[in-house]
Amino acid sequence: MIPSAPGADAPADAIPTQEQLAALVDRFYDRIRAHPDLGPVFNAAVHDWPEHKRLLTSFWSSVILRAGTYRGNPMQAHRPHPITTQHFVQWLALWRETADELLAPAQAELVHAYADRIGRSLRYGLGLPEPGQGPVPLGPRAPLLRG
Repeated sequence: MIPSAPGADAPADAIPTQEQLAALVDRFYDRIRAHPDLGPVFNAAVHDWPEHKRLLTSFWSSVILRAGTYRGNPMQAHRPHPITTQHFVQWLALWRETADELLAPAQAELVHAYADRIGRSLRYGLGLPEPGQGPVPLGPRAPLLRG
């Protein structure tokens, strides 16, 4: 059985509004810009912060509200940047902290679940290891061990 998306059966009051998502993205990326480790990576990559925030609000609205407004390729957007697993760990921690401050607990948990899933997918696609693990092998498959 394939698990459903994090919000597939969420009650209506657990789903943040478009306005709440916009406020979350705005506050979160203001914090990103000032973060000692994440700021240099993002500030080098983002040349128009208001536009980036609009794009990311569209992304999160499409993910959580099924708005269908986002047109982009997150994997391709992240590929050329010097991103590490530790960046993902810090990004998720800051995202969780910001969501917890701005959203009701059920809404924050829903947003966390989506962010965790998206972060895992991006790490995998970029060939980054899970936190606390070694590199993800991207070459030819290793021979199966027989015991």
